[in-house]
Amino acid sequence: MKIKLWKSAKSLLTDQGFASLRNFTSKLVYGMEALMARLSAVEDVDIDDDGVFKYVLIKVSASNPVEEFSKVIVRGYSWAEYHADIYDAASQRIEPLGLDCECLGGGRIQHAPNNKRLKVYGYSMGFGKADHQITCDLLKTKYLNYNITWTDGGY
Repeated sequence: MKIKLWKSAKSLLTDQGFASLRNFTSKLVYGMEALMARLSAVEDVDIDDDGVFKYVLIKVSASNPVEEFSKVIVRGYSWAEYHADIYDAASQRIEPLGLDCECLGGGRIQHAPNNKRLKVYGYSMGFGKADHQITCDLLKTKYLNYNITWTDGGY
């Protein structure tokens, strides 16, 4: 048994074995870079410029056989009658990129650009309450000079 194992290990140490390993590693690294690029192409925050509207928090992920990469995004629009309308629209744009979407919950956003204020509150009947702290942290990356708050109260 030891002799067979040694012969197998020894064959990997040949130039051909190293080339195969280098080729596999190169494909894996390139694949990870491609996944990260697709994930980076998805904007973190996309909400309406003004008013009160529903929003959803979405986990976007990309994976290969070895690893999964993901990030959380916010989408909020006044045109949506239901939180599911927002999730459906976002996932229809994102999934063709080879990425997966999962709704983490929803709520409402009150956007007052004249006062530079964003208030996050409420919940989604269909998806449950999003983690409003995560939502606020994401909003702060785009709305740098805003007063951004959240509360668990309200619908």
